[in-house]
Amino acid sequence: MARIFGIEIPNEKRIEASLPYIYGIGHQTAKRILEQAGVDADIRTGQLSEEQLVKIASVITSEGIIIEGDLRREQQAAMKRLQAINCYRGIRHKSGLPVRGQRTGTNARTRKGRKRTVGVQK
Repeated sequence: MARIFGIEIPNEKRIEASLPYIYGIGHQTAKRILEQAGVDADIRTGQLSEEQLVKIASVITSEGIIIEGDLRREQQAAMKRLQAINCYRGIRHKSGLPVRGQRTGTNARTRKGRKRTVGVQK
């Protein structure tokens, strides 16, 4: 497997489809990176030369694209800030409820977790 910034990306896929395996790079960003690096998007990742991998890595750093651990840390810091100032979004994050105005009477199971019935005991 090819490695870019310590992340292994699959060899058998096209490089355009392999780059989104890196956290923080989506399909559109991958296309832009390959265009700037001058690498053909249809080439398989296993067929890339070491020079091409270095070129892709240099484009990612020169563009200032935040990836992997740095991006996760940045997002975590933003969430902590919201919780610290006790804003509405921060409170919703703290209590594990949907943050962006979704209904919670029904659904919202992804955020709320498994359904637990709260009832009266005899």
